Amino acid sequence: MTNTTPPLHPSMRHLVWLALALSTGAALSLGITRFSYGLLLPPMRADLGWSYTLAGAMNTVNALGYLLGALITPRLLQRFGAAPVLMVGAVLASVFMGMSGFFTATGPLLAQRLLAGLASALVFIAGGLLAARLGALQPARGGFLIGLYYGGTGFGIVLSALLVPAVLEAASAHAHGWAWAWWMLALACGGVSAVLAWPARVLSHLAPVTPAAQAAVAVFTWRPMGFALAGYAMFGVGYIGYMTFVIALLREQGASGSAVTVFYALLGLAVLASSRIWARLLDRYKGGQALALLCALLGFATILPALTKAWPLVLASGLLFGGVFLSLVASTTALVRHNLPQAAWGAGISAFTIVFAAGQIVGPTIVGWIADGPGGLSRGLVFSALALWVGALLASRQRAL
Repeated sequence: MTNTTPPLHPSMRHLVWLALALSTGAALSLGITRFSYGLLLPPMRADLGWSYTLAGAMNTVNALGYLLGALITPRLLQRFGAAPVLMVGAVLASVFMGMSGFFTATGPLLAQRLLAGLASALVFIAGGLLAARLGALQPARGGFLIGLYYGGTGFGIVLSALLVPAVLEAASAHAHGWAWAWWMLALACGGVSAVLAWPARVLSHLAPVTPAAQAAVAVFTWRPMGFALAGYAMFGVGYIGYMTFVIALLREQGASGSAVTVFYALLGLAVLASSRIWARLLDRYKGGQALALLCALLGFATILPALTKAWPLVLASGLLFGGVFLSLVASTTALVRHNLPQAAWGAGISAFTIVFAAGQIVGPTIVGWIADGPGGLSRGLVFSALALWVGALLASRQRAL
């Protein structure tokens, strides 16, 4: 039988390949399952007669499902281990994405977004925990390896940017042509799940190495991480408004389908590059400095399309946003890794995921409600930017434990 356990002193090249394969979990859970909806929102809203508030509610219930998943994941991790939770979540997310193409009524579509959010939380948290353990094998490069995992979201974004507009155009003659895009995305999720099986199998043997006495007292308490958790919640409020509505805003401003594809693909490519750009920052700072800096930059990227229609600046917004937002997520995993014993990493990552999900529940509906009033989507993105800057201020007060 072939031994799939990582070697005692694995090479950096071996770890990089594992991290890249594992990053397909982030591609599935965020890049496809959540963020592809921004591309589908304009045709679904036009076809089904939605308000922006209802359109935002679709991502609100997705975030609610994500929160429910984050609440149950720690217990599932304890009982079954990270690798099985990762794979079950990936298969379920693929199924729920496909089912979204079979409904036009609001209730069933909301239910599918809820269930897809729950499944994506299983994938994202379990994958993040495995990435943190992978990083522990090379502590000096841990930030880079963790960043590779989260940067995989960019692959999902690029894949969505290439698939969805092309499918929408090909299916434009069919009633509810957007359904074909959901089915194609479900197939993409299935393919990604097949790739994910390899790192899940290998890393299933990589259990936390913690002395029994330490494991008995390794608990996570929220108060010492309070400012970072509060800042991360505001990040959840702010960033999701951009990812939900920026494509709709570009369409309102007259952007063509090809322009939208270029914008979204560049955003995804920037996510892929972000792991190398910010790796040293994540390794260097033990407190909330990285979270604060990245949140402030993200607020600037978010407000640009609300202030100008100039295409170079709009593209700059997408590049900066893509180059920052997943590294901001990675910064919380790095914060947990720097400040907690390994036995508490799962609980720490789950805590940050819970406040992240809570922020995402609030963000899309508020931005949609603002967009239905005077000022439209531009004013909604101003709110998102302000939320991100509040998050930066809170995170700046987090000290290393």
